[in-house]
Amino acid sequence: MPGLKPVFGFAAVLALGALVLIPAPAQAARIKDIVNIEGVRDNSLMGYGLVVGLNGTGDSLTNSPFTAASLTGMLERLGINIRGTSLKTKNVAAVMVTATLPPFAGPGSHIDVSISAMGDAKSLQGGTLLVTPLLGADGEVYAVSQGPIAVGGFAAEGKSESVTKGVPTSGRIANGATVERQIPFALADMPFLRLGLRNPDFTTAGRIAKSINRALKGKYAVAHDNANVSVAVPPKMTNDMVALVTRIEQLSITPDEVAKVVIDEQSGVIVMGDNVRISKVAIAQGNLTIRVTETPQVSQPNPLSTGGTTQVVDRTAIDITEGEGRKLAVLPSSVSLHDLVQGLNALGIGPRDMITILQSIKAAGALQAEIEVI
Repeated sequence: MPGLKPVFGFAAVLALGALVLIPAPAQAARIKDIVNIEGVRDNSLMGYGLVVGLNGTGDSLTNSPFTAASLTGMLERLGINIRGTSLKTKNVAAVMVTATLPPFAGPGSHIDVSISAMGDAKSLQGGTLLVTPLLGADGEVYAVSQGPIAVGGFAAEGKSESVTKGVPTSGRIANGATVERQIPFALADMPFLRLGLRNPDFTTAGRIAKSINRALKGKYAVAHDNANVSVAVPPKMTNDMVALVTRIEQLSITPDEVAKVVIDEQSGVIVMGDNVRISKVAIAQGNLTIRVTETPQVSQPNPLSTGGTTQVVDRTAIDITEGEGRKLAVLPSSVSLHDLVQGLNALGIGPRDMITILQSIKAAGALQAEIEVI
């Protein structure tokens, strides 16, 4: 890149991980990978339950009154009355159970569940979840969970030391819930399919509609905005909605990209889109570094002297670096991301300096992209 040497007249090497560029032409993507079909979605389920069989690592009932109340209520439903009795067991823990109900999951199918302790339990290892109804947002029961818990972490402690690996107060049960009710959704009766873009963009929405119309050989798809495309069901495919969805999902288009620079201030990571451009601008980058070094020395009296005391003598060295030799540089117009990264990687810009340079270029109106700080 001979044109960049006079352009970037300032220092050094970009820190690893500060700026990443993977130069590659825009790639086509299947429509199924960039859109969601309205109504075909997961639903969150949640329930409250008890885990039993813990080896003394459960809730302290004096500190977790909800666990004691739940245990009392459960035993009463089984015909055992313990009201008024002081419970001291530590083999029980109150937990929240969560799961995701996939679309079209029918009664009798199984889903995974996650269990998390609510009280002061130290570990759920070796525990068994008792029957727990899982409710949807409408308050209806859609699944029932039960079974032994698999915990990835563990905890062990003695009188003077403890060891904890992972999170022993949470775990999973594979296929631990049985679906009892299906969420009603009649895909076959829909006169329209509505596609929602995961990354809204007007150009991408227009390309999706054009690609679908070309494949179906008619004006069936319409892009309403940058996030929604509706597709009318062709008369010949009214009774075969799955075939229509399959045909649409397998179509390929090239998604358009927004010119954006994403900056993580905490870690110093910078990610740029390929469409980022820089107009002509002059840049000067220099650092003023002041380094103060303390080297205290000990002064002791002569071993044969009759007086004197040991003293600490301060020695301070101050070194000032003004970044000499760094000059004002000019970036030509229409510098691409590829050129910018190659030039900076050959020089000495640290991640923090790079963030400041980009923000300064943007403030000057020369960065033709949006900056998003996360």
